[in-house]
Amino acid sequence: MGCDDRFLPPEELRQKTGCTGAVRDVSFEVRPGEVFVVMGLSGSGKSTLVRCLTRLIEPSGGEIRIGDEDVIKASPARLRALRRNEVSMVFQHFGLLPHRRVIDNVAYGLEIQGMAKGRRHAKAREILSLVGLEGHGDSYPDQLSGGMQQRVGLARALAVDPGVMLFDEPFSALDPLIRRDMQAEICRLHREVGKTMVFITHDLSEALRVGERIAIMRDGAIVQLGTPEELVGAPADDYVADFVRDVPKSHVLSLRWICREPEEGEHLDGPELPADTIIKDAVPAATTSARPIRVVADGKLVGVVDRVDILSAMAA
Repeated sequence: MGCDDRFLPPEELRQKTGCTGAVRDVSFEVRPGEVFVVMGLSGSGKSTLVRCLTRLIEPSGGEIRIGDEDVIKASPARLRALRRNEVSMVFQHFGLLPHRRVIDNVAYGLEIQGMAKGRRHAKAREILSLVGLEGHGDSYPDQLSGGMQQRVGLARALAVDPGVMLFDEPFSALDPLIRRDMQAEICRLHREVGKTMVFITHDLSEALRVGERIAIMRDGAIVQLGTPEELVGAPADDYVADFVRDVPKSHVLSLRWICREPEEGEHLDGPELPADTIIKDAVPAATTSARPIRVVADGKLVGVVDRVDILSAMAA
């Protein structure tokens, strides 16, 4: 899925959606089955960007592709079908229908598709079980907590079995503990269902937790795109460096980032760990052996780390 050139929403759409950030000269791809995070401060253009992907905001130029299809060229009928069947969205404020039961909220997209009531309710119950809301189908939204309501929104998005799921700051209205639970839920669901996800957030810790790759936006442009490790270990400029300044590097960086060539005469019979082992997870091996840890990738030695190397990284 790509998006480039200049995206400037018309004034009336900007007022209607509350989006103030234009998007300019943006280009990226989301790999099938990936969790791709777009993050930035308010007004950076991230919410405008995600709305451009399905033309909720009409792009003024460029190309957007979902699979092999050019979304910009889609007819109104095809665009409606795309939104109903292939792309779903989870919103910040849940967007539930208060007069409908939970099961009918979850089944709403299937109802729009024309699925018979019995079949769509059966599917909705299956999805409610998947998101941990089994037994709540007959409740109404105002009878549920905020976290449970967001699970209903997540279930509704999953029910239509979309190829791509879009999340527009879905947890920012939740309390910190509930938010952490929902982040874990996204990670779990991604492992189980493997959906392609584009996740919008202004919270760096959330981005680092859920994202396989992260694009940091500023003034409508992407200033750096990379893995959490790349952003924390090699920030592209002072803006990104300031973002990641307070992130404990030992919780994000792997041994690959701190390993070194063995010194002359250094013993190479110590513990062996994969190069992608997070630094903090290597502490037990470092404390139980006086020998340097051998760091390997694809069966080959890429370097070594000792206690001093690990402590230095943790103290940085």
